[in-house]
Amino acid sequence: MMGRNLALNALDAGADVSGTDLGDDAVSGFEQEASRDVVATTDLDTFLESLPTPRNILVMVPAGKAVDSVLEGLAPKLSEGDLVIDGGNSFYQDTQRRQSMMDEKGLHFFGMGVSGGEEGARTGPSMMPGGPKEPYSRVAPVLEGMAASVDGEPCVAHLGEGASGHYVKMVHNGIEYGLMQLLAESYDLMKRGGGLGNDRMGDVFGEWNQGALRSYLVEITADILHQPETVTVAPDEMPGHQGPPEGMTGQYLLDFIKDTAKQKGTGKWTSQDAMDLGVPTPTIDAAVTARYVSALKDERVAASSQLGKPAGRAPGDPGDLVEALGGGMLVAFLATYAQGFALLKRASDAYEFGLDPETVARVWRGGCIIRADLLETFREAFRSDPDVPNLLVAPEIAPTVIQNCEPLRDAVRLGVQAGIPTPALATALAYLDAYRSEWLPANLVAAQRDYFGAHTFQRTDKDGTFHAQWMPAGI
Repeated sequence: MMGRNLALNALDAGADVSGTDLGDDAVSGFEQEASRDVVATTDLDTFLESLPTPRNILVMVPAGKAVDSVLEGLAPKLSEGDLVIDGGNSFYQDTQRRQSMMDEKGLHFFGMGVSGGEEGARTGPSMMPGGPKEPYSRVAPVLEGMAASVDGEPCVAHLGEGASGHYVKMVHNGIEYGLMQLLAESYDLMKRGGGLGNDRMGDVFGEWNQGALRSYLVEITADILHQPETVTVAPDEMPGHQGPPEGMTGQYLLDFIKDTAKQKGTGKWTSQDAMDLGVPTPTIDAAVTARYVSALKDERVAASSQLGKPAGRAPGDPGDLVEALGGGMLVAFLATYAQGFALLKRASDAYEFGLDPETVARVWRGGCIIRADLLETFREAFRSDPDVPNLLVAPEIAPTVIQNCEPLRDAVRLGVQAGIPTPALATALAYLDAYRSEWLPANLVAAQRDYFGAHTFQRTDKDGTFHAQWMPAGI
């Protein structure tokens, strides 16, 4: 569906479009929905013959072996100078490998992250292409016509060299994981910690969406909380269905959704590469872990009877909890974006992508899942100082962090007191506290490493590398 919607979008943007698919239904569906004549076929040769040369081909298939299979079938039939774009969620190292393979054949290839879901693909996504710049100029007018637009600027741009496009999309998804988990934890704190009902919580998210937290994810969270239950099948007719969990009314669709969340791996990739590059992304890491924990449903149910359930209610007035969450979520959002952009900065240097963070912020302002008003502030910060080491210290952002760090601390404290897990909120706070700490206890870690492994350490009073002859206490 993503591929068909992008093709229809390209038609609306004025491009001549041909499409191919292995399924007859997909081909006929594209023909029926097209606003004007198109070539739609299940025959690859017919498809290729319909394209003017040099050809520009967008591939939309699931990441992994499917992409390699398509390229293996395409490459022998292409001509020198043809361009193939992988618009799926491919791992950036696979994209780099495919780019080298296509380059050896005299063919152009680049990866392009696409965000916005099926609806965004049809009406205007955010697109993140990276690779050889010369062939990009051939397709730039069409992509700019397809992309979402904010203040007259298209949410697409050539981001950099190599696999930069898919890397940026990977980090986009990592940030997405973090923001989603933060929103889930705030929902949990208000529900179990504050005893608020779905409509009231939906109103709170709606109010947040009128202020500094205005974003797509906050907007849809409000919609989700207000959504009524529309299933007409009686509970005893639904296999395995036991009704809503204790304390839930059953009037809302959300109350009937099982508390397990799946993932496709892009968040994990972000965490793994951040660790390889030595960049701390603890809020993203916590969000990935939270999804793994959610999958342990049977174990969690058993553990709740063996280990006891947390108290569930936070002390004090629920209104104070909501107020703390409002400011705390803003700082946590800022910390999550800051972690993602810090990773992009390090990766750009390590992999020679040549990324411009201001351009990335511009492309993310519309169409994508993590679009938010904050991105305009990030754009201004990077425009003022492209080399700012971390968004948290940018002059445009630091005052907001200082003003709202205590509400975040209050929200985490209330969660701890209620026994409600807040891994993303807590790690966002810990990241902030650690990043602004002039001194950290890593000197003890360095000493421990030297004690048991002679790994050496550095001193505060002398230059160089040192090893101590550690003595057991009392000798």
